[in-house]
Amino acid sequence: MSSRLQAILVPVISVLLGLIAGAIVMLVSGFNPIEGYGALLRGAFGDTFYIGETIRQITPYIFAGLAVAFAFRTGLFNIGVEGQLLVGWIASVWVGLAFDLPKFIHLPMAVLAGAAAGAIWGFVPGFLKARLRVHEVIVTIMMNYIALHLVNYLVRYVISDEQNTTVAVPPSASLKSPFLENLTDFSTLHNGIFLALAAAIIFWVVLEKTTTGFELRSVGFNQHASEYAGMNVNRNIVLSMVISGAFAGLGGAMEGLGTFGYGFIHGAFSGVGFDGIAVALLGGNVAIGVILAAALFGTLKVGALNMPIESGVPTELVEIVIALIIFFVASSYIIRYLLNRYKKGAK
Repeated sequence: MSSRLQAILVPVISVLLGLIAGAIVMLVSGFNPIEGYGALLRGAFGDTFYIGETIRQITPYIFAGLAVAFAFRTGLFNIGVEGQLLVGWIASVWVGLAFDLPKFIHLPMAVLAGAAAGAIWGFVPGFLKARLRVHEVIVTIMMNYIALHLVNYLVRYVISDEQNTTVAVPPSASLKSPFLENLTDFSTLHNGIFLALAAAIIFWVVLEKTTTGFELRSVGFNQHASEYAGMNVNRNIVLSMVISGAFAGLGGAMEGLGTFGYGFIHGAFSGVGFDGIAVALLGGNVAIGVILAAALFGTLKVGALNMPIESGVPTELVEIVIALIIFFVASSYIIRYLLNRYKKGAK
């Protein structure tokens, strides 16, 4: 069995095992798994409105998955995607509200503001890792909480009006698309999906087709060998976290300028950034894999809303299914071991 085929089979088997385990949990809980999964699929793809909502949910998952995957590919573990996404969200909304410009200038400026905010938030743990060897996991986790409370402060005291209500971004800075809304029976689908697919292409080009990408991957594989080869290890560590943060910030811009169209108080984390870790793992940290994994997670998240209505299955069971899929992905070495045993037995 080739390594390429094995790389495809492992996540597929992980998903199937997760779905089977989820079905067992439904049976034990007294629910019909066929009805449950049927309701999930109808809730995700039952009509054009649900399809639009599913694609819209996929959009931030792609960005979050790319952010985590980029750091993984370069030897770093970016747990701060959630915080970087939130600061990208608020920065893009602030630019959308603060300026009155033509759309061809205003919208790109707002989107880039989101990317810049995420990049700055990623720069801090990258710099501390490069200069002081402070572990990026600890710093990024702490910065998630800083981002959450900072964003809430800015929403309350900077971008809210006198009645303490948030204002929607103007059409000149909005990603909303009347064409896509009409096409999907007025779902919240917006133009961000096209930016997400473009970001996946950029991710692939940067890592696989550029000298910078080669250096970043080399540093991720072996810092000492890379330094011996003349590469600037510290610079590449910082650059990796900056690019990872920019992807996350773009995900926040998609939510702020597209899905919601404004900034609001976050009582808790959105969860998209943390789900991005699972998306990256399931997608094998490659662009096409991230897109497919994001599609799966978007389907599960949107379809789960229909499960209690049609089949009585609580949405918490979908979270269990997702957790089981992540479990099997994390245990992929067992699946690889069994595949290798099967390969030897077949010979």
